[in-house]
Amino acid sequence: MGSLGAILKHPDDFYPLLKLKFAARHAEKQIPPEPHWAFCYSMLHKVSRSFGLVIQQLGPQLRDAVCISYLVLRALDTVEDDTSIPTEVKVPILMAFHRHIYDKDWHFSCGTKEYKVLMDEFHHVSNAFLELGNGYQEAIEDITMRMGAGMAKFICKEVETIDDYDEYCHYVAGLVGLGLSKLFHASGAEDLATDSLSNSMGLFLQKTNIIRDYLEDINEIPKSRMFWPRQIWSKYVDKLEDLKYEENSAKAVRCLNDMVTNALVHAEDCLKYMSDLRDPAIFRFCAIPQIMAIGTLALCFNNTQVFRGVVKMRRGLTAKVIDRTKTMSDVYGAFFDFSCLLKSKVDNNDPNATKTLSRLEAIQKTCKESGTLSKRKSYIIESESGHNSALIAIIFIILAILYAYLLELLQPNKQ
Repeated sequence: MGSLGAILKHPDDFYPLLKLKFAARHAEKQIPPEPHWAFCYSMLHKVSRSFGLVIQQLGPQLRDAVCISYLVLRALDTVEDDTSIPTEVKVPILMAFHRHIYDKDWHFSCGTKEYKVLMDEFHHVSNAFLELGNGYQEAIEDITMRMGAGMAKFICKEVETIDDYDEYCHYVAGLVGLGLSKLFHASGAEDLATDSLSNSMGLFLQKTNIIRDYLEDINEIPKSRMFWPRQIWSKYVDKLEDLKYEENSAKAVRCLNDMVTNALVHAEDCLKYMSDLRDPAIFRFCAIPQIMAIGTLALCFNNTQVFRGVVKMRRGLTAKVIDRTKTMSDVYGAFFDFSCLLKSKVDNNDPNATKTLSRLEAIQKTCKESGTLSKRKSYIIESESGHNSALIAIIFIILAILYAYLLELLQPNKQ
C-alpha cells in the first residue's frame, strides 16, 4: 500500500490501492502446483510484481507462453547486465542462449538477489518452456537468438549515434515487442502486427527505462553501464557521468529533455498498435505499461531528481492506471493528460522546446481525433479545489479499519 502521507494527500488513491493489494494476493494463490511452473510464476512475481498482475488476465496458454518468454529474456538480460562477467565469457553465452533454453540441465551463476536465483535454477524455466506449444517455442527461440546476438554486438560497441541507440533498443526491447506480437498471433486472438509498430512499443518502454535509470546505470559497480547516446549527451557535457554533478544541473536538464523528446517520437506508433488490438486482456496487458511509460516521462522531464535519485510514479497513481485502463478511450485520455502535464513543464528557452512541443501536439492531436476525450473524467490532472482534511482523515480511518477487518477475515483459522 502507499504511505499514509501520500494517501492523505491523494485520498482517492486508497480504493485502487486496496483493489491492487487484493489482486496481488489473488495472483499469488493462482500459482500452479507443478514445481517448475510454481518456480516460474513465483519468480515472475518477484522480478516484476506489476507484470505478474497484468499477465494473470491472459488466457491460460498465452499466459504461460508470455510468462516463460519474459523469464527467458530476463535471464538473458541478467547475463548482459552483470558487469563482473568477462567479455570473453559473456559474449558466447549471449550468442548461444537460444539453444540453452532447450537444455534442462543448463544454468549459469550470475546476477544478484532474485536474478541470481533465476539463473541458478534456470532448469525450471527450460522444463516449462519445453511444455509450450511448438508455435510458442519457435517464437521465443527466434527472439532470444536475435536479442542475444544484438546484445553481444553492443558488449563490444558503445552507443555513439542516435541510430546506434535505436538499434540497441531494438535488440533489447523492440524484439520483445515483435516476439509478443508473434505470441498474440500464435494464440489466434490477434492479427500479426507490423514489425515497425511492434518495435515502437518496445522502444518507447526501453527508452523510458534508460532515461529513468541514468543514475543507477552510471553508478554500476564494477563498471558503469552507458546507454545514453554520445550524439545527444556530448552537446551538453564532455563525459556522460558529468551529468550527475550538481554544478552541471542546468546542462543535465537540457540533455534530459533532449532524451525525453527523442522517446516521444514512438508514442503515436504505440497508440496505433494498441488501437488495433481486439482481445480485451491482451489490450490491457499492452496498454498499462505504455501509460506508465508516458507518465514516467512526464515526471522525468525537466526534473534534476533523475540525476540525484529515483523518479517514479506514486503507487496510488500506478494503482489507478491498472484499475482504470479498460478501453482505448482510457488510453487516449491518459496519453492526452500526461502529454498536457509534460507540455506544462516545457521551458521555451530550452534548445529542444520547439521539437518537444511539436511531438506533444502530435500526440494530443491523435488523442483528440479519437473523439473520446470528452467522455471521461481525468484521474491524472487533479482538481485544484482543496479537500476538507478532517473529512479525509475520518474517511481514511474508516477505510483502514474496514481493510484491517477484511484482512482478518481472510486469515486462515488458527489452531
